[in-house]
Amino acid sequence: MSTYVIGDIQGCYKALRKLLKKFNFSASRDQLWCVGDLVNRGPESLDTLRFLQDIDDSVRIVLGNHDLHFLAIYEGCAPARTKDTLSELLKAKDCDQLSHWLRKKPLAYFDCLDTQNGTENFLMVHAGIAPGWSVQKTLNLAAEVELSLISKNYKIFLENMYGDHPIRWHDELQGYERLRTITNYLTRVRFCDDIGSLRLDVKEGLCAAPKGFRPWYEFETVSEDTTLLFGHWAALEGRTGKPKVHALDTGYVWGRKLTMMCLEDYQRYSISD
Repeated sequence: MSTYVIGDIQGCYKALRKLLKKFNFSASRDQLWCVGDLVNRGPESLDTLRFLQDIDDSVRIVLGNHDLHFLAIYEGCAPARTKDTLSELLKAKDCDQLSHWLRKKPLAYFDCLDTQNGTENFLMVHAGIAPGWSVQKTLNLAAEVELSLISKNYKIFLENMYGDHPIRWHDELQGYERLRTITNYLTRVRFCDDIGSLRLDVKEGLCAAPKGFRPWYEFETVSEDTTLLFGHWAALEGRTGKPKVHALDTGYVWGRKLTMMCLEDYQRYSISD
């Protein structure tokens, strides 16, 4: 059995299937980890969700900002945006089933695997984490959002998750400000400063870092014995410069590559058409 982690699919179903077939992924034998943003921007969000639901036992998923946005639109908690490509999915007869399935997925996933380097710990999120968050704190805070998503008041969370404030985490945050801030780190962060202040308006590469801000993974995070896996930031082109921090979004939906990596040996596989 092999474990593969794949970058942002964003509704590019044909590319997903082509990549899995080209490198011999088998749902009966292997696991596929998805770093989120399964839907939107690409043309085949419906097919993507149907396929992943069909192989649900072999898939580990964390939610991305586009996945949460889809849920909010479907539930009538937010309007669609001009660049959204979710119409086919939203009109599908099984959209309710698919959204219910997706809403139960986590925002952070941790597992321990046997690799060529021995037993290794992996933490997967869509975008990143705040400076100083441990693995356990990340999982605990993600669970607060996850519980809100499966509660009877989940629509209230979806209505209140949008916004860039508060700009940084502190433990005293409460209510929907607390949940929004957790969500912004896990699904939207790129740059922050040393106390965790967010700059969510800057979406370009490293050269666009505002003064005093750095990529979130440049700060002390989690622990030395845990490998971090994330997507969201296509401008990095899959590079972080850190051996235990792996960026998987390589911008297929923007005309570049769809990438997956085998966690047992860190071998990367990509397609570009």
